[in-house]
Amino acid sequence: MDTARLTGFVDACWHEEIVPQLVEYIRIPNKSPLFDRDWAAHGHMDKAVAQFAAWARGKIAAMAGATLDVVTLPGRTPVIVIDIPGSGSDAVLLYGHLDKQPEMVGWSEGTGPWIPVIKGERLYGRGGADDGYAMFAALTAIGALRDQGVAHARCVVLIEASEESGSCDLPYYVDHLKQQIGNPSLVICLDSGCGNYDQLWLTTSLRGMYAATLTVRVLEEGVHSGDASGIVPSSFRIFRQLVSRIENEGTGEVHAEGLHVQIPAERIGQARQAAAVLDKQVYEKFPFAKNTKPMADDLVEMVLNRTWRPQLAITGMEGLPEPGNAGNVLLPYTRAKLSLRLPPTLKAADADAIMKKALLEDVPYDAEVTLKAENTSTGWNAPALAPWLAASLDRASQAAFGKPPAYMGEGGSIPFMGMLGDKFPHAQFVVTGVLGPHSNAHGPNEFLDIPTGRRVTAAVAHVLADHGAQARR
Repeated sequence: MDTARLTGFVDACWHEEIVPQLVEYIRIPNKSPLFDRDWAAHGHMDKAVAQFAAWARGKIAAMAGATLDVVTLPGRTPVIVIDIPGSGSDAVLLYGHLDKQPEMVGWSEGTGPWIPVIKGERLYGRGGADDGYAMFAALTAIGALRDQGVAHARCVVLIEASEESGSCDLPYYVDHLKQQIGNPSLVICLDSGCGNYDQLWLTTSLRGMYAATLTVRVLEEGVHSGDASGIVPSSFRIFRQLVSRIENEGTGEVHAEGLHVQIPAERIGQARQAAAVLDKQVYEKFPFAKNTKPMADDLVEMVLNRTWRPQLAITGMEGLPEPGNAGNVLLPYTRAKLSLRLPPTLKAADADAIMKKALLEDVPYDAEVTLKAENTSTGWNAPALAPWLAASLDRASQAAFGKPPAYMGEGGSIPFMGMLGDKFPHAQFVVTGVLGPHSNAHGPNEFLDIPTGRRVTAAVAHVLADHGAQARR
């Protein structure tokens, strides 16, 4: 394969087609169903699907036998399924999603979640990097191989629309499309991150997620604090006590029994290597306020904290008025959204049982406490790389980036991966992405680093070519 020709093909497609498509996609507020209960009535998801499908149909028109279907099961978000014939009987599944996280506040002046802005070589706006680019990259990589007559296995590109809601609809589609998907020997997921923009990063594990709403109620209605304080307990204080059963407020360590796992030695070794590559970028990539310091001093421990240890965050709160509107009232309740990241090998069902026991039993003052789980998913730990794939990834990274690949777990969740790992236990996995330093997925000022998108696309093409050659042996 002519690497220079492949690079030129990919770069031209990104410049002429992919970036303009992503600009239009960012304008669509197609929030995931968890954040837009009326998503079907609003029509934004259908608009995004229609845009993606129209572009993809143009791309596969010259690929003999290729098909594209938009499949919608009753009451569920749609999926795009693109089936591209290849040589041999083997298959590759390439995954991405097009639903988005909500707006968030704090966007820089002139930017916004639905306002695409290009600054230098970065495209700002919600969803471009997470991961609207995935379908475009996958089809471009396949097109680059066909441009040179390089053989590849049959490719099934699956783009879902419920990933940001925990891929709640995807299992139904994987079962529905079982015959079409078949039994792929390679799964490529483009929804992950990268430690820097200098080399190809492979995700070796993903943490799970336990998201729930905790409500502590002490009164049927608010009462004068001067009258009631000292008699009626504070709902916020009880809330703090309960959360302290899960997390040490002094260190941030999750100490509830059963939420930690034994970290595999191989992953500890990879964490050391990643820390050595990234150095201070492990923590300097975050926009710390003034003199705020990270939770640990050791870089390796920071990497392991982020990838293999449970961590708790409060991501939303209700029951507290704005300070300017706060009167002398003892509030009737405190309600907050708990976001607990789970170690990759801890089952979400086990975490649910642990959280319920810790938060709902022996409640102070017998206050009324409820815990409503809303988004739970088990993490994922990648199988060992086959020798051919390890060698291919090294060649792909060198060709696309000029540096060897790096391996590290990710702190976020991709529920699809755990499910696919269970359904295809003998498949090899390539999990990578473009979400690097300061790209701020899910937050304000999210951006896609365009050169990284191009290079990841080229790297995928190299891996598909090597997989095709391996399958024919």
